[in-house]
Amino acid sequence: MSLTHDDIQTSSIYRVGKRTIDFTGALFGLIFLSPLFLIVALLIKLEDPKGPVFFTQIRVGKNEAPFKIYKFRSMVSNAEELLADLLKHNEVSGAMFKMKKDPRITKIGRIIRKTSIDELPQLINVLKGEMSLVGPRPPLPREVNEYTQYDKQRLLVTPGCTGLWQVSGRSSIGFEEMVELDLHYIRTRSLWNDMKIVFKTVFLLVGSKNAA
Repeated sequence: MSLTHDDIQTSSIYRVGKRTIDFTGALFGLIFLSPLFLIVALLIKLEDPKGPVFFTQIRVGKNEAPFKIYKFRSMVSNAEELLADLLKHNEVSGAMFKMKKDPRITKIGRIIRKTSIDELPQLINVLKGEMSLVGPRPPLPREVNEYTQYDKQRLLVTPGCTGLWQVSGRSSIGFEEMVELDLHYIRTRSLWNDMKIVFKTVFLLVGSKNAA
């Protein structure tokens, strides 16, 4: 079922509250986690001195606006160039690529991916307002090129660092199911639901489940 105008519209209380939580959470998160950032950066450099610490990539945000996402680099420096040869090994259906034993991932990369530490620099995107703490996963431009008009409805809101898809077993959920979860999230958005997703995310990270 397609989204209606009422599904997309939110109250001013929700918008202000969500942005306040996003900004405050991202700022304190970056400050509190700065020692971890330094340790991870050092480990990445020790394994691959010539490669960058951070990985940047163009993603598609709200209303199909492109932005540069930040992550700790968990793959070899030429990972994007190697992708074309690996697409035939894609393990999920639809406009996504996922491969459990991706040969491009470094040793340190496997550790920080398993615990989702590689995604912590996205707090910078949250601080800038390009992302929210909670929302749909921001897709790649090549993925959006394969979207139907129905799929594009998930781009009507600000993407998030975590979301309903991520806490629902993302490793075993295909693209179509992800879209339905995102649209359900949009229809039921509230500060309380956002907080529940954040708590579930923390629980999963502590248990290192469903992270990849």
